[in-house]
Amino acid sequence: MATNPPPDLELAPVNGRPRSLAAWLSLFHLVFVAVDPCSERSAWLVETAGRVLSNYDQADCRVAWLVAGDADEARQFLGHWSRDILTLVDPDLTAIGGFGLERRPAIVHIAHDGTIVNAVEGWDPPAWRHLTEELSRVVDWIGPAIPIPRDPASFEGDPVAAEPAA
Repeated sequence: MATNPPPDLELAPVNGRPRSLAAWLSLFHLVFVAVDPCSERSAWLVETAGRVLSNYDQADCRVAWLVAGDADEARQFLGHWSRDILTLVDPDLTAIGGFGLERRPAIVHIAHDGTIVNAVEGWDPPAWRHLTEELSRVVDWIGPAIPIPRDPASFEGDPVAAEPAA
């Protein structure tokens, strides 16, 4: 179950220096989708999650991927999405552990103060829709349709292992 992370938790972009969670939240809420490049279930959701995150690209929130891998794995796994949307890498699972995530994929909405507003682990369309409806209310934006016909059926996410997959 997702838990409020420490404000000094570092998040490292694929191209750049790591910054603390507090720094990432200085202007906007943060909404990210955590994925595992070694997981078929995460792969099933890349296009859907990319569509959801892209919907908020111009809203008053920062959107990102949080990839349980290094920069090369993130780029290979996400393809164009790693260039289109801020991509954070977490090869040692420190950030994923800091957010208390137990399953991936997951979507997480974090407020300015660093508290988790809502989080959904796995792909549960009604729960993702609820999260995006609340996010849309907070940032005064129109949320995406969830699900749409091309989206996968509901599934439980893969458990987060103690060690990254090899």
